[in-house]
Amino acid sequence: MESEIRMRLGWIQLYEKTGDAGLVCRRCGISRPTLRKWIRRYRESGVDGLISQSRKPKNSPNSKVVEEIEGLVLDIRKKRKLGARRIQNELQRLHDLRLSLATIHKILTRHQVKPLVHLRRKTEYKRYQRPIPGERVQMDNSKIAPGLYQYTAIDDCTRYRVMGLYARRNGVNTLLFFDKVIEETPFPIQRIQTDRGREFFAIKVQERLMEYGIKFRPIKPGSPHLNGKVERSQRTDKEEFYSTVDLNNPSLEDELQLWQHQYNWERPHGALNGKTPMDKYFELSPKTPFWDEVEANYDPSQERIREQNYQVDLVLQKLK
Repeated sequence: MESEIRMRLGWIQLYEKTGDAGLVCRRCGISRPTLRKWIRRYRESGVDGLISQSRKPKNSPNSKVVEEIEGLVLDIRKKRKLGARRIQNELQRLHDLRLSLATIHKILTRHQVKPLVHLRRKTEYKRYQRPIPGERVQMDNSKIAPGLYQYTAIDDCTRYRVMGLYARRNGVNTLLFFDKVIEETPFPIQRIQTDRGREFFAIKVQERLMEYGIKFRPIKPGSPHLNGKVERSQRTDKEEFYSTVDLNNPSLEDELQLWQHQYNWERPHGALNGKTPMDKYFELSPKTPFWDEVEANYDPSQERIREQNYQVDLVLQKLK
């Protein structure tokens, strides 16, 4: 307990010394919401506020599940077609209710809810995934509503994500999002992978990547499967986040940041065998290089300004 208090106090002292929340988060491997939480508690209660609070469930796990809770489970299943694990996540995120998977299965079985129908998959497939955090980060954007676009970056290895909302998808907003990704990602980025959207090929955008020592590797046209992780994560956002919020809410950006924190720190990920992205990062952190090592391995002579037109880009590559 005392070690946890000293660690949290160290975060706060570093923040008070530097005034740079991004630096503290990167150096200590924590998120901004976590830092804000402990700073708020420290200012309200001093060192006593840094003591971990009890996470004991408000409701006894042995108590009978009331009809109201059963109704929530059935309503989520009916309207959003989610499985038991996703229902468990949504109950905790939206209603602060913690039910075991066994309890949710019992509710669904008791009400004779039909199982979800899944498309058949190939019995054998090769999962391509980088072994080190930051080796490849997939980036994309999607239209949420008129005048509302979400930029998304996801690490190929850990599935750690950074998200941001912007009024347009253009080079200016891409630059702003790149800076956000660099600031909030707890490990160095070696390579950015995007589709061939015009907003990623602006010269200033590519020059900014070169300044950071990050390689720019756009995929071929008509091959969204190569950016499959970011495409699938955006579908998750629409199913689990945007279906539960008001798009006209002025604090939508704040809600998205809370969802980002929940996704990275609390939500179990099927592709990670039930681990969270941060669990995966902590597991691989001893193998993860530092920024100075990444910069030392970056060879600017091997990089060039790329063209959005794939055929022109191929010709220029041959001429180089």
